[in-house]
Amino acid sequence: MTKRLSLGFVSVIVVAAGIATLFSGMRAHAAPPPIKIGVIVPLTGVSAPSGQAMKAAIELAAKIVNEGNSKDLAPLPLTSSAGLPNLGGATIEPIFADSQGNPSVGQTQAVRLVTQEHVVALFGSYQSGVTKTTSEVAERYGIPFVCGDSVAADLTERGYKTFFRVTPAITEFAKVYMSFFDDLKKQGKNIKTIAVVHENTDYGTAVGDAMEAVTKGTAYQIVARIPYTASATDLSAEVNQLKAKKPDAVLFASYTSDSILFAKTMNELGFTAPAIIGDDSGFVDGTFLKTSSSIMEGAMSRSSWAPPKPGTPAYKINQMYKAMGFDFDTFEAAARDIQGFWVLMDAINRAKSTNPDAVIAALHATNLSPQQLLLPYHGVKFDAKGQNFEGAAIMEQIQGGKYVVVWPASYAQAKLEWPFVGKK
Repeated sequence: MTKRLSLGFVSVIVVAAGIATLFSGMRAHAAPPPIKIGVIVPLTGVSAPSGQAMKAAIELAAKIVNEGNSKDLAPLPLTSSAGLPNLGGATIEPIFADSQGNPSVGQTQAVRLVTQEHVVALFGSYQSGVTKTTSEVAERYGIPFVCGDSVAADLTERGYKTFFRVTPAITEFAKVYMSFFDDLKKQGKNIKTIAVVHENTDYGTAVGDAMEAVTKGTAYQIVARIPYTASATDLSAEVNQLKAKKPDAVLFASYTSDSILFAKTMNELGFTAPAIIGDDSGFVDGTFLKTSSSIMEGAMSRSSWAPPKPGTPAYKINQMYKAMGFDFDTFEAAARDIQGFWVLMDAINRAKSTNPDAVIAALHATNLSPQQLLLPYHGVKFDAKGQNFEGAAIMEQIQGGKYVVVWPASYAQAKLEWPFVGKK
């Protein structure tokens, strides 16, 4: 009897040990938890179409990396295996928050993402004024913040240790405009006087400041700088100022609704200039093209997205994006966001950790070649202030209702139409 009890007791021990070993093995092979990244963009309000396009682009980036097995997208990073290989295949989970285009709302959302969602990094936030407040939160909590599209120069002048910007700053884009004007002059096109029209938040003011700085001491003269209240309902006074100054070129720094209203007002008041240029933003929003291209033939915009050749990784990803109902060809800020988000995912993988200091160190060590990018940048490398100093830009023009690249010659798809046509 005693012997039978002893054998039974041993059997129970063996079975229990087996079960424990089984569960231990299951734990060892359990999938790592997803890596949460907070993304703050304007999902409602006047910039909602732009924000929704950015959200879709970031979702696509995460989907490609999470599902993996996209070897046809090589040499883009993180396309050969599912998830982040250096973190056991952990997937990326973007946690979106709506800034409404409001800096205060964005700041509140950033705090919520850090303290309640426990994100390991923040990404955003389109409007420079919103990026300023959301990145303040990241700096306060010591987690990395990556910006894909905000251009106000002072964002990288605050001495922050956690802020990284992949897109060129407006100071670099202003130099691009000067190079473009220089080439136009070589072609015999007369550009001497420039007007800058800008909305009065951080973004527009930064554009105005940069253009004044970059033209100082050159052959180009700023004959009018016209700030206005963002989301204005009447822009006839601003357009009448342009008519009085008769500039050779006008540069608009405006978000979508303002860009559409300027196009409408210029058409109604009969204002024209040889060169009408949008500083990206509203001019490259798909809504602007749909509503205004018929009266803005020949208008130009700087851009960082060059329609890629068929068969390239960038072309394939744009096709995937089109299948979602969007198109980088008509809204390049979303292309800059998908590029920026990819840089962040790559850094987390190289860090082999979600520890903030490790990810920040990996961001500083980023060294991506042009072949590893979706955009025609010369690469991605950050300086001590967190600014990518390998960015670049092109100029595109509305021809036949859509944008085509017209400068520089190495990316040009069509010859520049000159001067601005307007209603065709």
